[in-house]
Amino acid sequence: MPTFPRLVRNLLTVGVFTLLAGTALAQPTGKAAKGRSRYTFAQKDAVSPYVKNVTKNTDEDQDVDGSFTRIGYRSYSDLLTEVEALRKLKDWADTTYQRRVAAIPPGGALLVTIHRQGPKNAELSNLTLTVTDKAGKEVLVQTLEPGAGRFFGRDLYQAQRALPFPKMEAQELNVSIRDAKLYQTFDYILELPAAQ
Repeated sequence: MPTFPRLVRNLLTVGVFTLLAGTALAQPTGKAAKGRSRYTFAQKDAVSPYVKNVTKNTDEDQDVDGSFTRIGYRSYSDLLTEVEALRKLKDWADTTYQRRVAAIPPGGALLVTIHRQGPKNAELSNLTLTVTDKAGKEVLVQTLEPGAGRFFGRDLYQAQRALPFPKMEAQELNVSIRDAKLYQTFDYILELPAAQ
């Protein structure tokens, strides 16, 4: 009789080791395994005044591992000012101007920019954008449409996408971009301006 409990114990041990080995192989490695480091206090973005970076995401990162991701927000009034300036420069017909003004999203636009190493890695369909309010309610969830990047320098490729944003009251929103290929999440705080 003592052989039966030993057999069960050995089978159980082999099963546990097999399970642990399988989960260890499925885990991402490198920076993806550690996750991205975060700022203690959100840092204002150098390009967009409405965005604060929560996740450390610098130009040095793009040089090391090609994982630079940035968002920018352009309000309706910013986009309208741009169209007005272009109208003065280009001497547009009234129909062209009206068409451009009608194409401006009422809530502004969210611009997603990525720099990745290699042309296949700059694929926008790897990104999932999630916008939540302070209560945790999802405002916008979108997987970006496929689109390849263009050569940016050395082995870096850049891809950009402008997304129409829903019209909302002035508030702070949490924006999270999940890269399925890098197994990394980039977090931001978006401060929507008051409607003008």
